[in-house]
Amino acid sequence: MNRGWIARTGVALALVSPAGCATPPRPPAVQAALTSAATPLVVTREVVVKVPVEVKAACVPRSLPPAPRYPDTNAALRTAGGAADRYQLLAAGRILRARRLAVLERVIDGCR
Repeated sequence: MNRGWIARTGVALALVSPAGCATPPRPPAVQAALTSAATPLVVTREVVVKVPVEVKAACVPRSLPPAPRYPDTNAALRTAGGAADRYQLLAAGRILRARRLAVLERVIDGCR
């Protein structure tokens, strides 16, 4: 009689054990803690950049021409034929610089 009971219990345990060994479902908080530990932490931040209310526009007009090519460069003065040629190169450079300075002074006065 004991043998029959053991045999029946063994069969019953064998039938119940696969279902009994399955992992019970975890609560959502525990599952979230486990998955967050395995994945890298991503931090999202919002950056606010304050822009001044008054944004000044560039005061240099687009029509301002580039600087001229001045004739009195060091290379030109070295290769000049004589003192009179060097003097003419210096005079031409001075005239161009004076004109450019006058234009730049008008632009600067407009910016102020």
